Amino acid sequence: MNPLELAGARPGPAFTVTFDGRPVRALPGQTVAAALWAAGVTSWRTTRGEGRPRGVFCGIGVCFDCLVTVNDRPNQRACLVPVRPGDVIGTQEGTGRAGADDERADDEGDGHAG
Repeated sequence: MNPLELAGARPGPAFTVTFDGRPVRALPGQTVAAALWAAGVTSWRTTRGEGRPRGVFCGIGVCFDCLVTVNDRPNQRACLVPVRPGDVIGTQEGTGRAGADDERADDEGDGHAG
């Protein structure tokens, strides 16, 4: 059964955002992560050191694995940021700041497999 039917949800009309230059359908109330997942996208960040793919890990804003660039703002947690019509979402490479040495976005030694 469709989860929307099960919950009796009636979201507003779908709208379009852009992810890495391609259109993605989103629904009101979805987070960036939910919209990307629904579109079949499971990775939208690469780690700083080795360029390993990352997406949602915890899903509650604790781990920082789901960092993404939204409207030219790097380091946005996709699991917390609500998607809005017209958002331009991009894969974040490393810290999201070309040439910056930002330790907060580095997870090479965080113990996550990958």
